[in-house]
Amino acid sequence: MSTTTITTTTSQVDSLRLENSTHPTEDEQLVPTTRRLRLQQLAVILQVIAVTLTASVVNGLVVIGLPAITKDLQLPPSLAFWPSSVSPLATASTLLLAGSIADAVGPRWVELVGAFASGGLMIGQGLSRTGEELVVIRAFQGVGLALHLSSSVSLITQIMPQGRGRNMAFACMGISQPLGFSLGLIVGGILVDTVGWRSGWHISGGITLLFAIIGVCALPKGEIYRFAEIVHNVRTKIDWVGAGLASAFMALICYLLAILSANPSRIKSVESIVILCVAVVALPSFVAWVHYQVKWNRPVLIPNSVWKNMSFSSICATVAISNAVINSMELFAGLFFQEVQHLSALQASIRILPSLIVGVLVNLIIGFFVHKVPAYWIATISCFLCAGSPLLMAVIQPSWPYWGNAFVAQLLQPISTDALFTVGLIIITDVFPDNTRGLAGAVFNTSAQFGTALGLAIMQVVSTVVTDQSDREKTAALMEGYRASFWTMFGFMILSTGVGFVGLRKAGKVGLKRD
Repeated sequence: MSTTTITTTTSQVDSLRLENSTHPTEDEQLVPTTRRLRLQQLAVILQVIAVTLTASVVNGLVVIGLPAITKDLQLPPSLAFWPSSVSPLATASTLLLAGSIADAVGPRWVELVGAFASGGLMIGQGLSRTGEELVVIRAFQGVGLALHLSSSVSLITQIMPQGRGRNMAFACMGISQPLGFSLGLIVGGILVDTVGWRSGWHISGGITLLFAIIGVCALPKGEIYRFAEIVHNVRTKIDWVGAGLASAFMALICYLLAILSANPSRIKSVESIVILCVAVVALPSFVAWVHYQVKWNRPVLIPNSVWKNMSFSSICATVAISNAVINSMELFAGLFFQEVQHLSALQASIRILPSLIVGVLVNLIIGFFVHKVPAYWIATISCFLCAGSPLLMAVIQPSWPYWGNAFVAQLLQPISTDALFTVGLIIITDVFPDNTRGLAGAVFNTSAQFGTALGLAIMQVVSTVVTDQSDREKTAALMEGYRASFWTMFGFMILSTGVGFVGLRKAGKVGLKRD
C-alpha cells in the first residue's frame, strides 16, 4: 500500500472521530434527558409531600392547641370538636368530585388550585377572630386539600412507572401524613406555650405557598386542553349527580355525628331526624344512579361492579377504619395528657413523639418490601399490632408513669395506617384504568378522610355520652369518657384485622414492576 493511501485513510478516520465528537451518540443524548426526568420526578414528589405534610401539620396544631384555641376564641360547647373534625369532613365530602375534575381537565391545574388555596386558607386560620370563623375557614381548607389529594396520586402515576420507584413515592406520601401530624403536635406544643398557636398556621401557610410556586415550574403539563375542550369535558365526563349524592351522604352522616358529640340529646330534634332521613335516602339513590349510568354507557363516578373486587373493597374498609382509629388516638391521647394528667401542651406533644419516629420507619420499610410480602399479611399483622395501642390506653390509670402503657401505645399507634397507605394506593391504582388515576386517588383518600371524620365523630359521641352520664368529679368523668372511646377504638382495630385477613387473601404481592 502506498504512503498516499495510508495518509488518506488516517485522515478519514480522524475526520470521523472529529465528527463523532461534535455529534453525541444516542446514549450520550439520553443522559441529560434522564437527568431532567429524575429532577422533575424529585421535584414533583417533594411538592406533593410538602403540601400534604403542611396540611397534616395544621391538623396536629389543632389537636394539641385545642384547649388554648377554645379559650382564646371563646369557642362555644356546640363547636368544641369542630376545629379538629370539620376539615376531614369537608375533604371527604368533596374528594370524589375533585378526582373527577382532575381526570377531566388534567391534574396539574387542580393540584395548583388546591395547593394555593390550602396555603392561603392556612394563613387565614391564623387570623381568625372567632371560633365560627376558624371553623368555616377550616372547612374551605378541607376542600383545597381534596383538590390536592385527588390530583397528587395522578401526578405520581403519570411520572413514575410501576415498580419500586412508584412504591417508594407512595410510601413517602404516606410518611408525610403522620410525620406532618406529629410535627404539628410537637411544634404546636412549643408555640402554644411560647408565642401562641396562631404562628403555626402562618408558618405552615407560607411553606405551602412556597411549594405551590415550585409546583408551577415542576408539575408535568400533560395533555393541554383548549378552553372549549375543558368546558366539554366538565359537562360530559363528570358524573355530577353521582358526586352530589355520594358527597351528601358522607357530609350528612358526619355532620349529624358531629352535632351529637356536643349534645347527644339532639338526636330527638327535627333537624337531626331530617338529616338522618336524607342521608338514608342518599346512599341507595347513589347505587341506583350508578347502575342507571352504567346501563346507558354514561360517565359514572364509581361503577358498582368495582366493589365486587374483594381486594379493593377490603383495602378501602381497612384504610377507613385504621384512619378513624389513629386520628382518634392522637386526639384523645393529647386530651388525656392535658385534661386528665394536667400536663402542658409542650409536655403532651413530647409524649406523642415516639409515634412520629415509628411512622417514618414503617413507611420506609413498607416502601422497600411491599412487593415481597403478600398484602394480607401486611394488613393483618399491622392492624393486630395497632390494636394494642387503644387497648393499652383503655386500661391505663392516670397515676401510672408514661413509660408504661402510654409509651408502648405511642409505639404501636401508627403501624397499621402507615403500612396500609402504601398497600392501598398500589391496589387502588391497579384497579382503576390509566385515564381515571385522579378518581383512583380520590377514592383512596375518600376512604381515609371519611374514616377520619366518621371515627372522630363516633369517638366524640361515645366520650360525651359517657362523661355526661358520670356522677364523678370533672377529671374522673372525662377519664371515663376517654376510656370508653379507647375501648371503641380497640374494637374497630379488631374488626379491621379481620377484614384485612379475609378480604386481602387473594391480593397476593402488590407493587410488582410490569413490563
